[in-house]
Amino acid sequence: MAESSRDVLICSCDDTMPLDVDAVRRGCRGEAITATQLCHAELDRFRTIAAKDTPLTVGCTQEAALFSEAAAENGRASPIQFANIREAAGWSSEAARTGPKIAALLAAATEPAPSAPFVELKSNGVILICGRDETAVEAGNLLKDHLDVTVLIEPPAALVPPRISDFPIAKGKVRNARGHLGAFEVTVDDFAQPAPSSRGTLVFGPSRHNTRSNCDIILDLTGGTAFFPAADLRDGYLRADPGNPAAMLQAVLKARDLVGTFEKPRYVAFDATLCAHSRSQVTGCTRCLDLCPTGAITPAGDHVAIDANICAGCGQCAAACPTGAASYALPPEDALMRKLRTMLIAYREAGGEQAIVLLHDDSHGAPLIDALARFGDGLPAHVLPFAVNEITQVGLEGVAAAFAYGAVAMRFLLRARPRHDIAGLMRTIALADPILTGLGFGAGRIATIETDDPDSLIAALRTIPFMPAAPRPASFRPIGRKRDVLRFALGELHRAAPAPVDIIALPAGAPFGAVEVDIGGCTLCLSCVSACPTGALRDDPERPMLRFVEDLCVQCGLCQATCPEHVITLKPQLDFGATRAPARVLKEEEPFCCIRCGKPFGVKSTIERVVAKLEGKHWMFTGSSRRLDVIRMCDDCRITVAAEESFDPHAVQRQPTRTTDDYLREREAQKHNGHDKS
Repeated sequence: MAESSRDVLICSCDDTMPLDVDAVRRGCRGEAITATQLCHAELDRFRTIAAKDTPLTVGCTQEAALFSEAAAENGRASPIQFANIREAAGWSSEAARTGPKIAALLAAATEPAPSAPFVELKSNGVILICGRDETAVEAGNLLKDHLDVTVLIEPPAALVPPRISDFPIAKGKVRNARGHLGAFEVTVDDFAQPAPSSRGTLVFGPSRHNTRSNCDIILDLTGGTAFFPAADLRDGYLRADPGNPAAMLQAVLKARDLVGTFEKPRYVAFDATLCAHSRSQVTGCTRCLDLCPTGAITPAGDHVAIDANICAGCGQCAAACPTGAASYALPPEDALMRKLRTMLIAYREAGGEQAIVLLHDDSHGAPLIDALARFGDGLPAHVLPFAVNEITQVGLEGVAAAFAYGAVAMRFLLRARPRHDIAGLMRTIALADPILTGLGFGAGRIATIETDDPDSLIAALRTIPFMPAAPRPASFRPIGRKRDVLRFALGELHRAAPAPVDIIALPAGAPFGAVEVDIGGCTLCLSCVSACPTGALRDDPERPMLRFVEDLCVQCGLCQATCPEHVITLKPQLDFGATRAPARVLKEEEPFCCIRCGKPFGVKSTIERVVAKLEGKHWMFTGSSRRLDVIRMCDDCRITVAAEESFDPHAVQRQPTRTTDDYLREREAQKHNGHDKS
């Protein structure tokens, strides 16, 4: 929540919305100052308030640029926070009851948003225009004065030869493409260049396959299958219907501006040491690989690699990552949850009830909410809009925190036709639903609203029934890495829940659970211990033992895939007592002691099983009890006995190695025997 020394400026925008000053003061804990026309008639008053350089929040985003400029001219050094209280709250058919909601929006705006690192993409303006007819040549003519143009026409490429060759035109079909803005590589089949003597139509020379071309920008006017998955999210790749002149012109204008150095956020922070993808060439977790819509994630040995140049920031990898190796950076999960916390606590303290959190993005959700406020009834007073960079970035930790803080429902506002697959978000919902149901919140608390129509949005929000909030809402402040924040949020949700239980069964693929071991088949080889990336499976240095810490298990499946006896199965579940539980013993056996020195060196049942299988049955150990005793000895004694008894405990007795001296002696002996016979 806001500091007590903070000034909060709220404007009624020419009295088009009511202002509940008391609710704002209760929720924001700051000095609430009202205005009627702050951006024009009362601008000098704003300058006076801003000149104090104390923390300042302004309830207007439309004139944020004007206010920032006026404050800077007046010598203000510290930044101003802005909140949209008009379209998000005040312009509503329920405006009289939006006081707590306005307080919540103003309080949330005070939470700092950490800046994300950036990556640079550099384009020199080399463009490859791929097409099937004269449209591609026309696009080349429009761009030739701005970019370095090459046109590639798909066979048969029946084109009229240009009067003047302003840019290269070639025949060929793109087999595949990879890369990003400033660094594309295209592989072309049936590539051929035209003959300069072409008369009526272009005549091409001999074709060749597997031709490679590098460029900074690709303009695809072929009208066929896109060169990339989630093509709209690939920087530098522009695609338009060749039969739509307006779409072609729009793509040309976009391409013209793609010259120079560009910055894009590094959306995902990645720590390879936490990744549970693979161990010893055995594949475990593939959650991020399965979800990435752009192909920015690839296997890289025991971990994966994320190409920040290709990543479009959907955040599904971070939401699904069970270890926290991948975490979202725009903003980090804990910063997003702190803003959610501030909003919901302020709403509750200002007297708000039945808080529904509406998660939306700026590119789709914000215009939809604005349209609803300007031309419809606006959002209901208890629906709190919460903007994120990408809807799909929200993971289980955010959902758990929202309900722990007192939200009664969550809705994810999506496009009617999402720009990329939303499988990751649906998995998050499928994981959160049984947890909320199991803790007594009931079903239907979390869902999506997929629409581009403001009327459909308000209709969907009005169908959400009355549902009780958590009887003991939490107020914890999330700090730390993703996995730690998730554990903490779930623990607080459990404490705040209407009907807490200790264990909840989860669907397959959940990042929590136990492992079950068939004790009879386990030989305590401990291969699973060496494969476990989180230390959930452990041995004991003192005796043969397999232990398990459920709080550390991420259900990556590496133990199951590594086990040579195939006796391990995964059991997805959420055990709220696991954070406090000690390591659980899955199997323990007596050690086998060396029959010569008495030192324990192995598992008793394993040694006895090996002896039973070899005794009298294997040719190496037939007829020699002494040789069989070597198996019952530790490594040191085995070597000593082998040396003393002059036998190799691991193989049959071999003939001595013959040397050059042996051959020379034999030759001399043969010569000597020959002289004696003569």
